[in-house]
Amino acid sequence: MIGKATLFVVALVLTLGVQAKPRKTDRQPNILIFYVDDLGWMDLSCQGSEFYETPAIDQLADEGIRFTQAYTAHPRCVPARYGVMTGKYPARGHVPGRGGLVADDVTIAEALKEGGYATFFTGKWHLLFKDKEGNMPEMQGFDINVAGGAAGSPPTYWYPYRKGESTPAGRKGLKKTEIHGLENGQEGEYITDRLTDETVQFMQQHVQQKPDEPFFVFLSHYGVHTPFEAKPELVAKYKKKLKSEMSYDLPEYEKTITGDTKLRQDFPVYAAMIESIDQSMAKVCQTLEELGVADNTIIIFTADNGGLSTRGNTRQLATSNYPLRYGKGWLYEGGIREAFIVKWPGVTPQGQVSDALVTGTDIYPTVLQMAGLPQRPKDHIDGVDVTGAIKGQVFNRETPIFWHSPMGRPTSTGDRNSTAVRLGDYKLVDWYDEGTIELYNLKDDIGEQHNLAEQMPEKAGELHQLVKEWRASIDAEILDPSKNKWSKKAAH
Repeated sequence: MIGKATLFVVALVLTLGVQAKPRKTDRQPNILIFYVDDLGWMDLSCQGSEFYETPAIDQLADEGIRFTQAYTAHPRCVPARYGVMTGKYPARGHVPGRGGLVADDVTIAEALKEGGYATFFTGKWHLLFKDKEGNMPEMQGFDINVAGGAAGSPPTYWYPYRKGESTPAGRKGLKKTEIHGLENGQEGEYITDRLTDETVQFMQQHVQQKPDEPFFVFLSHYGVHTPFEAKPELVAKYKKKLKSEMSYDLPEYEKTITGDTKLRQDFPVYAAMIESIDQSMAKVCQTLEELGVADNTIIIFTADNGGLSTRGNTRQLATSNYPLRYGKGWLYEGGIREAFIVKWPGVTPQGQVSDALVTGTDIYPTVLQMAGLPQRPKDHIDGVDVTGAIKGQVFNRETPIFWHSPMGRPTSTGDRNSTAVRLGDYKLVDWYDEGTIELYNLKDDIGEQHNLAEQMPEKAGELHQLVKEWRASIDAEILDPSKNKWSKKAAH
């Protein structure tokens, strides 16, 4: 048992802000997933952005391993989160569509909690469905839930996070419900900072009270999702940078199949939102150092879907995913390829860049392996343990990666219903409503500009058959527009 004197010393260290020495321990590592909303593949300076500034995330990449061919489980918020939480392809749970996260789904948090971890969630949950019960974070394995509920975005980024409230930027909040759990706060408080502070407070209290118990933190930011709101001083910084430093070879927009796609990163408010996310990373890492647990804490950084860069109407667009094609909602690379950075102190090779294929469903089994816990293949059925790749070892993914998007939004983000598969260097997109397919060699054509379906009919046929067999095996569904009903047979 820890004596009062020990607790007093720890508390004193925290109060004075003195960096404690890392404790030597054989216990399981702490695990922190830093999850960003709507962050594009090119939205970090370490990924190639010249406009956005992300020094803390760049430092994480310098201290860990950065993957260039990492994917989300789906190009939209809810299904992508389902994939991470369950280790299952969203289509297996009929997400999006008729299903959602249910009590029978054993989440990554439940597995870690059973393995001895304290579990904490804050931010965007977005997995709550009206016709389902038992799927709030605290009902799915998290000991503590702050701000996680039905909301897919905040009414406003400024406290009190309610509709109709004035913000420092002078605009009104969107007409949505308030964020549950954030009722108390201070005037001028920014939600990205608030979620960071909640995370810091949890880690401080936990290390003080239960220093030998590992923790699992899922920090799920609402940033950089709409509404586009940022700290005025940061907006001013990027307005100045845009005017004085930036020049572009590409036009601002180009026409797409259903509307427009943005080709420039030139939106100061969005850039400021990204910097706030980066400040969050800096504060989290600083806290881990101060608590003396940085050397025993794994940080996984990624996002839920590609950046908002395409539209079928006149909505404001956030960013450009170029050279990737299109963005959020699409099964082209701009909608599904994601930044993925892992720092595992003493294990990941520092500053390494990997081209291994990994995806959102892999996080669950990989984290269990990192924690020294047994695999649960019946739960995370579609995930692959990629710890070898994270350690910098040669990793050749032998199984295909699948995506199924049956609820296209042609008038919003411009996308249409489709299924896709990637196997090796090749990717096939099946536009099943239209009866057409596209085949790309991503090693040679990252922008998906050269459809090889007619040029390579055998490869196209092989991958198309994989798609059809996979949809049948998981009872994937599509929405029959003529009947406005879900159908399984039509998707196979």
